[in-house]
Amino acid sequence: MKLCILDRDGTINQDSLDYIKSPQEWEPLPGALEAIARLNHAGWHVVVASNQSGLGRGLFDVTQLNAMHAKMHTLLAAVGGRVDAIFFCPHGPEEKCRCRKPEPGLFEQIAERFGVDLAGVPTVGDSARDLQAGVAVGCEPHLVLTGKAAGLAGRPLPDSYPTGTIVHTDLAAFAQFLLEREGA
Repeated sequence: MKLCILDRDGTINQDSLDYIKSPQEWEPLPGALEAIARLNHAGWHVVVASNQSGLGRGLFDVTQLNAMHAKMHTLLAAVGGRVDAIFFCPHGPEEKCRCRKPEPGLFEQIAERFGVDLAGVPTVGDSARDLQAGVAVGCEPHLVLTGKAAGLAGRPLPDSYPTGTIVHTDLAAFAQFLLEREGA
């Protein structure tokens, strides 16, 4: 199975320091949905792994989270794409759970649900913690210079990023890289 794991906020959609709390605030990044569709059309299964501590903080509820994801699914379908599953951690950092990235719990859940070993599976995010979680289970780390990483363009990555992190301008550039590598 061709599988890739994506972070949500700052990777697929706009991020906010005040959290994305409603479908109205959930806005896709330019080209991100089309990138997912391109991956799907090439046979890739796309899964989302996302910290959603705003849920645990009471900033929004599960109904609002589901509405955000319904909007994402609808907009993806309109461009011929899909996300196969969404895994999220509702906890804040103070709860020290195993599912909050940079811990690997969400990735372990994905491996179990899909019955796959995640060694070499590409994971894409806009922060070190997104990539650290994936690398802990053997994923290949890919950073997009959107969201939290927007200020890193043209600069060396800080030491907090996993060794071997591959950097892309955005999700569209990641999809192009993956499809070109696959075709080589």
